[in-house]
Amino acid sequence: MFFKVLIQGLRDKGVRPTILFTLLILFVFRLGTHITVPGINVENLNKLGDMPFFSMMNLMSGNAMKSYSLFALGVTPYITASIIVQLLQMDIVPKFVEWSKQGDVGRRKLNQATRYFTLILSMLQSIGITAGFQAMSGSGIVNNPNVQTYIMIAVLLTTGSLVVCWLGELINAKGFGSGISMLIFAGIISSIPSSIYSIYNTYFVNVRPDQLPTSYAIVGGLIVASVLIMYLVTWFMGAIRKIPIQYTKLTQGAPASSYLPFSVNPAGVIPIIFAGALVTVPATVIQFIQHSKGSSAGWLNTLQNALNTKTWTGLVFYALLITLFSFFYAFVNINPEKLSENLQKQGGYIPSVRPGKPTEKYVSGILIRLSTVGSIFLTIVTLSPIIASNLFGLPQIISLGGTSLMIVVQVAVAASRQLEGRLNKNKYTGFMDGTVLD
Repeated sequence: MFFKVLIQGLRDKGVRPTILFTLLILFVFRLGTHITVPGINVENLNKLGDMPFFSMMNLMSGNAMKSYSLFALGVTPYITASIIVQLLQMDIVPKFVEWSKQGDVGRRKLNQATRYFTLILSMLQSIGITAGFQAMSGSGIVNNPNVQTYIMIAVLLTTGSLVVCWLGELINAKGFGSGISMLIFAGIISSIPSSIYSIYNTYFVNVRPDQLPTSYAIVGGLIVASVLIMYLVTWFMGAIRKIPIQYTKLTQGAPASSYLPFSVNPAGVIPIIFAGALVTVPATVIQFIQHSKGSSAGWLNTLQNALNTKTWTGLVFYALLITLFSFFYAFVNINPEKLSENLQKQGGYIPSVRPGKPTEKYVSGILIRLSTVGSIFLTIVTLSPIIASNLFGLPQIISLGGTSLMIVVQVAVAASRQLEGRLNKNKYTGFMDGTVLD
């Protein structure tokens, strides 16, 4: 579907520049992911490839972490900063609450605040991650570990993270799709050939002839599972709950009734991203303590095993975090109080529901039910590859397959809808202008 709409857009003179501009930005991003930060030993860095935190950071950075490139931090600091700013709007900081009610002017101020938070978080993360990897890689990933080197690396990684955010904003302004999501999408798509090659080597090159039937069965099962997950995710992401809306104050040409489309999964894939970070970060911190201080305390080993996704306690903890973030981000993304206020200002109401607090309560109830279904779906899709990897000893790369497929499918569906909207808009514009369409 995505590639079909993309080809249609390339044939349309009005949409073609938008697509070409987006592809140009994605090319620049992919080029930056191959420029390694000076002073880093990539060979020692690759020894950390089996660490869950490293794998998650590599996924979110579009495979830029594995070469510790200028864009190694990716969009993680920006996403974290965005959530912080959204939280501060929930009657925590009065200034942020005021900006949230000022329309476009307030939105620009909030975006500026998000950039400042991104700058601070990028600097902190770059120093913390570099120091952590340096301690855990044995011989170290930094060639000359001193204050000047760490500052240089932190400045370069922070600058790269801000450039990534700028590229995402350029896509939002002049391209198609959500800029940040498109960058992650490009990174995951670019890693598919290497993933296929890795699986090929694992199951067909480095095996004995008598093991080939088992390899064919495993790879066939992976293909079927991937297709099934993509189908289910596409269907689920496209499912919406329509809330009927009626209006008492009609403007000329406005409909008497409409509806609010609520996605069955209001939080999207954000819960998976943050749950994965919170699961992997404690284990990474424990490894850092063990390597830096040479500590082998029993309680550290017990805690590390409990948080490991290869154990049932780690899987339960992961599932609980996905559920928690699903509810949390759904209410952050769709604020029932603001939605109720906006409806009341526009003269709209939900049939059989009184405006004000009753509407807010009604919308909250719908969000709770939708988030329950969405969290269950996200948990199943995310944990299924991990469980399969644990049971059958599959490679580490497969355990993140569910998360990768979720992100790819969601971004592709959203981008396809936006392109279809622009294609239809051009057709209607041509009809109204009396022009002949191609």
